[in-house]
Amino acid sequence: MSVRFGPPPAFDPEAATVLGTVDDWAPAALRPEQVPAVRERFNAHVLSDEELRQGGRIDLWDQRVSDEVSVVVGRPAELKVPAPAVYWIHGGGMVMGTNRGGIGDPLAWALELGLVVVSVEYRLAPEHPHPVPVEDCYAGLLWTDRNADELGIDPAGLVVAGASAGGGLGAALALMARDRGGPRLAGQLLLSPMLDDRNDSPSTLQLTGVGVWDRTANDTGWTALLGAARGGPDVSPYAAPARAEDLSGLPPAFIDAGSAESFRDEDVAYASRIWLAGGAAELHVWPGGYHRFDALVPDATLSRDAKAARVRWLRRILTT
Repeated sequence: MSVRFGPPPAFDPEAATVLGTVDDWAPAALRPEQVPAVRERFNAHVLSDEELRQGGRIDLWDQRVSDEVSVVVGRPAELKVPAPAVYWIHGGGMVMGTNRGGIGDPLAWALELGLVVVSVEYRLAPEHPHPVPVEDCYAGLLWTDRNADELGIDPAGLVVAGASAGGGLGAALALMARDRGGPRLAGQLLLSPMLDDRNDSPSTLQLTGVGVWDRTANDTGWTALLGAARGGPDVSPYAAPARAEDLSGLPPAFIDAGSAESFRDEDVAYASRIWLAGGAAELHVWPGGYHRFDALVPDATLSRDAKAARVRWLRRILTT
């Protein structure tokens, strides 16, 4: 049955103030030939290590997992260990970003809640198509679990978290950990996750050419990851978690999205399917939010509300 839809939902006025200024490094309609240049500009907006250390409040260091995979570890300088941990996976549409990307929020959670943060550097498509990115992330997760004592981590409090492509990879890790027998995860925190390679939901059509990361950009990212298999019948759920037939037995999930972003409907559907499978999911759809509005306008009221909801969920998951 075809779905009728109207114009895109209006953007939150306060959050929308920057949209005209970010298109050179966060374009709505990213095309494959733009990826190298946009990668460079995207990475230029990552906080420096000096900024991430916040004047010595955070200890920050790199660790090598294997020849191919590394992580950066962040821990409050005065943290008593062992402590819960967030395993962070950066966004970037599968084609850009580094393990410093978006880590500012997890480090804020670490200071507020007393956490260790481990952020993985996974190899990017199209140079490294599926399954390389997700297997890199899983290798880092295994390493984190196996080195919990050395890192000061309580392995019973390990949450996987990520934004956009990182949210999709986080959902995939929850599936892999279930199917491969571990590590046992306390939760999965999925921020505007990129879940469905088919790129055909009503929201992707409704929001074509609008906001940040539209249907064209989504095609660019998924095709880089999957090549000609994108949208076909044989895509692995470890590449596109929306393809998973069974969402039972997963750790509690937090899923959010904006009402005015392409990923809205696939994210809502994923939460609904977790409920149908008997699982636990907390879902937020932020009115007028575009893709990753909270990262682009962190001081907007809507962004502060979104950030506060994530902290509340983490506190509940890690203290019950």
